[in-house]
Formats: sequence, structure tokens, C-alpha cells
Amino acid sequence: MKISVIMLTYNREKFVSKAIESIIGQTFIDYEFIIVDNGSTDKSGEIAERYSKVDRRIKVVHIPKGSIGKGRNTGLDLASGEYITFVDDDDIAKPDMLEFLYNLAVESNSDISICGSTKKIEDKVLPNCVFDEYLNMTPSEAVVELLKRKRINSAMPTKMIKKYLFDKIRFNEISKYDDISVTYKYMANAGKVVAEGLPKYCFIRHEKNNSSFTTNDMLLTPEQLNEYFNAFRERTIYLTEVLPDIAEYAQYSEWSYMISMCNKIIKNNLTNCSKQLEYIKKELTKHYDEFYYEKYIEEFEKEFMNLYIRVRDE
Repeated sequence: MKISVIMLTYNREKFVSKAIESIIGQTFIDYEFIIVDNGSTDKSGEIAERYSKVDRRIKVVHIPKGSIGKGRNTGLDLASGEYITFVDDDDIAKPDMLEFLYNLAVESNSDISICGSTKKIEDKVLPNCVFDEYLNMTPSEAVVELLKRKRINSAMPTKMIKKYLFDKIRFNEISKYDDISVTYKYMANAGKVVAEGLPKYCFIRHEKNNSSFTTNDMLLTPEQLNEYFNAFRERTIYLTEVLPDIAEYAQYSEWSYMISMCNKIIKNNLTNCSKQLEYIKKELTKHYDEFYYEKYIEEFEKEFMNLYIRVRDE
């Protein structure tokens, strides 16, 4: 089996059929499709079972409701493909996505291949990570691209990864936003990573989406911010040890996220995030000079620092 496609589904009966059909309609046919029903209380699990009756490549497993990471790890336990790719139960893959990613990986002898993506918000389809370049990257170069959050994002869909990396690194079964705590680790431990920005996957954004806050700042919560702060602190420590040549950029990226959130909290008057704002100001005041004079800092980040962060008293 060349590819294992893994989908976790939970209460997506309005979306899951289209998601499944976008995989069974792929031009590449040598794959297995593992669907993990994460304790759905609607008809999502039943819909998946119906498709498994007409396509032998589909395997459905039902588990009690758990975290995204636990559900994905369940899928990994069943996977037998040389490469693994994940799709979400409310998104759409273009018909040639698997073929595109597989050929990209094999032709370049890479451990990870990545395609571009779009996002659909209501009736509008917008570029998400779309670019013209062909990127042939070392682990350090790939992680920096990931941290820049422009051409590569941390979502598991759009990436095809050799199975041996999942044998070494599993998903976090405690966090709600597991992608941010693990995707960079796969890239950091890969031999080579390639990316080509043709959009082969569409993220569907809606109010019940786990990442809905990415398109609506008003949905930011203290819990989400705390998890991101903790994950990015851990990420900086991890990358400093594993890829010391990009340690400075990893630290800059952590502070960059903080000042971005500071702006969003203040601009949108998110009073429920007052403790998180206090934490940001404390950290950025403590490291004011290091961040403000960092060679990677953007001009708009300096402007935010001037607006929101008070230089510590000498």
C-alpha cells in the first residue's frame, strides 16, 4: 500500500459525505482510507459506514469521544501505507491531490511533500497557501517556512509524510490544537521536505470549525491563547535543541505571535482575554530590546511594540 489517508470525523453529517467523496474520487488509486469516528452523536459514523460498503479501500473504526490527537493516533495504529496524509471531515481535496503529493515526494526522494491550498468562507474561495515556487528544503529551511506562516501552515492536511516519522513522533493526545504542537517536529526530523504551491486542497471555514478563530478574531478565547502560548514556548525549546541553527528565528517567531495577539486583543476589546494580555505585555517588556532589535522583526511589529509595550524601567 503506497498511501494511507486518515480522516477523523465528529458530528459533521452535513460535510462528511463531500469530504469522503473527494477522496474516493482521486486519480491515484493505490491507497487505503481510514475513517475514525470520534464518538459522533449524529449520523457521521453511519455515513462513513455506508461508503465503506461500496469501496473496499475504506476502513471505519468507532471510538469513544476523545481528543483530535488520540483519534489521529488511532488511525496511525491501523495505517499500513508507505506515506501518510490527513484530511479533515469538513474539507475538500482536489481529484489529483494524492497523485500530486505522491509524485512530488517520490521524484524528489523526500520524506515530506506539501501542496498549496485555498479556503472557502461562506461563498468565497480565497488563496490560503498558494505560491509559484518549487521549494526543495532542508529540515531547517522547512521549519522556518512553517514558522513564517505564509507559504506553509501547520495544518496536517496538504502534507504527505513518510510513515517512519509517525513511528517516532505521535500526536499530543491532551491538547485541542494538536497541529501546532507536532507538525514542526515532523519537518525537523525529516531528511528532505519539498513543497509546490499549486492549491490541491480547500479548507472549509464555518462557525463550528476547530480553527474558526483564524478568520474571526472575536472567537479568540483565553483557553486557545494559553494553549498556543504553551505550545510555542515548547516549540522554541525543542527547535533550539534539535535545530540550533534556527534557534534565533524560533524565538523571534514566538514573540511575533505574542505581539500579533496583543494587537488583536486590544483592537477587538477582548476583555475576556485580559489575563493573556497581561502575560504578553510582561513577556515582551522583559524581552523588549531582544525582540525590538531582532533582525527578523517586521516594521508593523515594531509599530505594535511602540503602541502597546512599555519599555521596562532601567
